[in-house]
Amino acid sequence: MNHALIVIDMQNDFCPRGALAVAGGDEIVAGINARMEQAGAVVLTQDWHPPRHSSFASQHAGRAPLQVIDMPYGPQVLWPDHCVQGTQGAGFHPDLATDRADLILRKGFRREIDSYSAFFENDQTTPTGLEGYLRSRGLTELEFVGLATDFCVAWSAMDAARLGFNVRVLGDLCRAIDHDGSLAQAQDAMRAAGVTLV
Repeated sequence: MNHALIVIDMQNDFCPRGALAVAGGDEIVAGINARMEQAGAVVLTQDWHPPRHSSFASQHAGRAPLQVIDMPYGPQVLWPDHCVQGTQGAGFHPDLATDRADLILRKGFRREIDSYSAFFENDQTTPTGLEGYLRSRGLTELEFVGLATDFCVAWSAMDAARLGFNVRVLGDLCRAIDHDGSLAQAQDAMRAAGVTLV
């Protein structure tokens, strides 16, 4: 089969009571597990930040989460400290069927740059290696699910479309942060990039 399910950042810190909780983030776990059974391959991504990551608001005096600053690679949203390497918050939701994964891809592990996309760091140049993995396995039809629709899911889906994959985002198996209209903006951007929203 040439179909892969890409499960974005289904981690404790993005679920209720987490450091960067997405409303209803835990509600989609069962549906994602069911969808895994229909996929030819399953890839899980995992935010994996070192302590004092440059995207953390705590590292910028006088700044608060969700403010935007200019970094050498472009605008960067500042976040609460989250998904710190080796912490419980960085772990996958306990009900996620991680044994079904063919690949677990960690991203955001370079202190100086964030990584929303499963394909590139936020400079949109430095690759994660996921493209090569998918192509070497002949996986050309990609479905994206997970957290959060308006950031890591959207950036991953748009990069995949730009790289020539056929891309669908399953909206019922995603949840969004939706800060200041970010969900609608991300949906418009995904459509413009050739992503199919289901």
